[in-house]
Amino acid sequence: MQPQFLLSLLDGVLGTIVLSVLTFICGGLAGFVVALARISPLRSVSFAAIAYIQVFQGIPLLVQMGLAYFGPILLGFESVPPLAAAALAMSVFASAYLGQIWYGCLISVAKPQWEAAECLGLTRWQRMTRVVLPQAMRIATPPTVGFLVIIVKNTSVSSLVVGYQELTYNAKVINNATFEPFLYFGLAGIFYFLICYPLSVQSRALERKFNVGTR
Repeated sequence: MQPQFLLSLLDGVLGTIVLSVLTFICGGLAGFVVALARISPLRSVSFAAIAYIQVFQGIPLLVQMGLAYFGPILLGFESVPPLAAAALAMSVFASAYLGQIWYGCLISVAKPQWEAAECLGLTRWQRMTRVVLPQAMRIATPPTVGFLVIIVKNTSVSSLVVGYQELTYNAKVINNATFEPFLYFGLAGIFYFLICYPLSVQSRALERKFNVGTR
């Protein structure tokens, strides 16, 4: 194996990590808004959040990425950089799932906790930030870390549509030059494992620590 090919794979690892971090930050912020909208007392807001979740969970990520990349061109705008298109599509996709995950964690907080906070005269925002969110975050941490593993693996979809140079894309380019698919796709698989395995271990450790399964 030539050193430049290994360096190319390592560049792909960096690209995968960058896209994963952007997706988790942007998708997490949007997902938090979706989760709050989901529990809104305003039915129109709650319904909009439900519709958002159902639409973007129901459309494959590959299709969403194609729309994010080719849509602006078809509408007469300039082309979107591959990283921006991939991050946009994956953030929207992640926000729908994280919003649903966090909604479930919010409503899993015992109802007497909400009622006790209301009896103390706290506003809805104070009840949310001081009573509900601290408990919901404890419940949400393990599945959120687990979903981060899915985000990392889903970055490979970007190589199929937008040509973003992440790990799978670089492995494919190297294979086209060397015709050694077992070696380079195998190395790519090892790199994915090295990224995802610590996250999986951390997710299980947090689940045991927080004892979520017996709540």
